Order: sequence, then structure tokens, then C-alpha cells
Amino acid sequence: MKKKKTTLPWEHPKLEEEDPKSLKLIKKIMQSPTYAMAERDEEFMNSYEARGIRLELDYLKAELKMKEYGIEHTIVVFGSARIVERSTALKRLKIIEKMVEKNPNDRKLLRELYVAERMVGKSIYYDDARDFGKLVGKSGKTTEDCRVTLMTGGGPGIMEAANRGAYDVGAKSIGLNIKLPHEQYPNPYITPDLCFLFHYFAIRKLHFLNRAKALVVYPGGFGTFDELFETLTLIQTYKTEQIPVVLVGKSYWQKAINFEFLQEEGVIAPEDLEIFYFADDANEAWEHILSWHKREGKPLFDEME
Repeated sequence: MKKKKTTLPWEHPKLEEEDPKSLKLIKKIMQSPTYAMAERDEEFMNSYEARGIRLELDYLKAELKMKEYGIEHTIVVFGSARIVERSTALKRLKIIEKMVEKNPNDRKLLRELYVAERMVGKSIYYDDARDFGKLVGKSGKTTEDCRVTLMTGGGPGIMEAANRGAYDVGAKSIGLNIKLPHEQYPNPYITPDLCFLFHYFAIRKLHFLNRAKALVVYPGGFGTFDELFETLTLIQTYKTEQIPVVLVGKSYWQKAINFEFLQEEGVIAPEDLEIFYFADDANEAWEHILSWHKREGKPLFDEME
């Protein structure tokens, strides 16, 4: 491009010799938020009216990056952020046991002791979710094969365990974190370029199911139940592709939710009980997923074999 010889009228401010106040007035105009480019105007971008734009951006950023990595399908894992590995659970238990020794009649401490003991028992699910992450991580042609990739909510507990399993075998994995009022951190085992922070739960949920070829759910609380029941409802109403939903830890789930009672009461249909499957461990869950897709005539790894 040739360098132009003369400046254009708009390439310099109005001359002070023409109006002594001109530079001061121009400076005031350029400092106004309305003069900023729309995407750099924080007040505008955070306004109620711009919510539609923010929703689109929340979706688009993760979508483009996953396309860049060639991610076609995901295996999604949900579960409690509070379930930790056994060594950590045992340390917490010992701390509370010492506190109870000093205050044996403290009802609050006794309750904490009960919960800590239960968490030691549930640490088996951390180990199992880690094993499941390894199974998904090793499933492609190589660990660089991202066509079927593990995806979690990006937090600690069961999510950490699943991402950690993929990390153990050198595979990439995805974490969909959510911005909350209190400070939080993603777990350290997610592939850095595939760890996303969302503002909207709705967009995060959309990405959970957008490429999902299976949902594996470990014991959890409100967040886990929310994701589970939303997925079951979408499958029940045929608003999303039919996929296998596996509940790992049959004893936990049968105590937490009485599905048979719901069916007996007529609030769900008998066939709704076929939407999900109980598995005792990672191996059974993975085998069910593979056999489900094969039975449906769409083997998960057909094109890779």
C-alpha cells in the first residue's frame, strides 16, 4: 500500500487556532462511554438489554474452541464436588475425631463426625470416576484423538477425578466451569485450552448435551440432581438425542430417589425407567455405553476401527 502524501480532514482534531476550546471539547467526547467500541463498553455489555449478546458470546467461545480441537462427541460425567480422594477424606476424619475427643457431647461435632465417616466411604467413587476417565481417555486411536472426549463441570470432587483419569493417560479432557459469587478454581487436570468459564447455567447445560454421547452420573447433591433430571426430561420428551444415562452406585441412587414409587404413583411411565441404567463401577458403565451404541446401530468408535 502506498503511503498517502496528505492527511485527511478527520485524521486530526479541529485546530485550536480555529476554536481554542476545540481540543478540550474533543477530549470530553472521546472519554464518554458512548464513544467506546461496543465490545469495549463494559456498562453496555453488562446491561440488561445486551443479555442476548452475552448469551451468544457465552456459547460461541467454547463452541469455536471445541471445533478447533476436532471434538465431535463427548462423554459427560456429573457428580458431587464434595467427594474427595480417600487420603484427603481420612485426614479430615482424623481431625474431627480429635475434636470430638475433646468435646464428646458436642452435637454439631458429632454430626460432622458422621458426615466425615460417610465421606470416607464415598471416596470409592472418586477412585472409580478416575478409572472411568482413564477408560474414556484411552478409547481413541491415540491420546491426541479428540473425537470422543471426556467432559465434566470442571470443579473438584467427582469432576476432578474424571478429568484426572484422562490426564493420567495423557488424554485431553474438557471442563465447563461456572462463574459463582464466591471465589472458585477449576480442577488442575483439565486441558488448559479446553477449560471454559461460563456466566449462564443455561449455556453451560447446552454445551453439556450438545455433543454428548453418554451421561455418567456419580453420587451428588443439588447440582448433580439438576443436571440429571434435566437430561432425563429432555430424553423423555424427545427434545434431545437419545443417549445412555448411567447412574453409578446403585445403592446410593436407589436410596436417594425412589424411581419405582414415581412409576407406581403414575407420575412417570413404566418405560421412563428404561431411560437410565444402574452400574456398580466404571467398567460396567463403560461397557453399557459401548453396547448401547452398538445395539442402536451406531457404534461409538465404528469410524475409528
